[in-house]
Amino acid sequence: MPHDPIIEPDALPSIGEFRLLDVREPASLEADHPAMAVRVPIEEWEAAAKSGETSFENVTYWEQAITDLGVGGPRPAVIYDDGRMTEAARVWFILQYFGAEALIVNGGWPAIRGQREPLAQASGLSGPTTFKARPGVGSVGLVDRQTLKADLDGVQLLDARTTDEFAGTDLRRNARGGHLPGARLLPHASLLDDGRLKPAGALRNLLSAAGFRAGDHVVTHCDGGGRAALAAAAAVRAGYDDVRAYYLSFADWAKDESCPVVLNPQTR
Repeated sequence: MPHDPIIEPDALPSIGEFRLLDVREPASLEADHPAMAVRVPIEEWEAAAKSGETSFENVTYWEQAITDLGVGGPRPAVIYDDGRMTEAARVWFILQYFGAEALIVNGGWPAIRGQREPLAQASGLSGPTTFKARPGVGSVGLVDRQTLKADLDGVQLLDARTTDEFAGTDLRRNARGGHLPGARLLPHASLLDDGRLKPAGALRNLLSAAGFRAGDHVVTHCDGGGRAALAAAAAVRAGYDDVRAYYLSFADWAKDESCPVVLNPQTR
């Protein structure tokens, strides 16, 4: 079974030293944060992933971005956000895709706020770090639009958006709405219970009820990456070992008129 990407706060002392990454807004971090936490400039990372010059193909850019966080070596990166879980999952996906060991704190900041023991082994920079990227070695791979378009019949698509987005009644900022042919809807909110990702057994039941089977080649997507990353983490936690994320997601698919979409208020 793949390594669980989610860690409960009370399990943090068991992993030894770790690099603590904060994915909240700057004002939230300034108001209250653990002493050793380093903020991930998530707004820069989101923009970079969508830019041709700094997309995931630009390994040098991402090596430096990850090095700047002090990630590298034997210490895993432990990531938390404001409790939504999607932004921490976004950072987790990028880190693990490039070969960094990374874990998402289940429940985010609300789950660790005011606690000292779980964060006691968070470490600061002890000297220069250098991160060497190894794209594609993580438990969740990356798929782009053209590759997915050519292989729609060979994958099982997990759409982590809302029911209205899936049906095409909520376009968000897209010119077209609907869903990819063959996609199965599993809204990211259904993966959570009181702000925490559900246990592995519950997630397996959800995926099974949505039509996913053991051994499926699962591709997750949402509209812009965060929910897709969380759904991918959920699939890995549930025991699926052939998972990829279409990180640029429906916003990228919808802008290409040659990519088919289905408008249907009935979900599968």
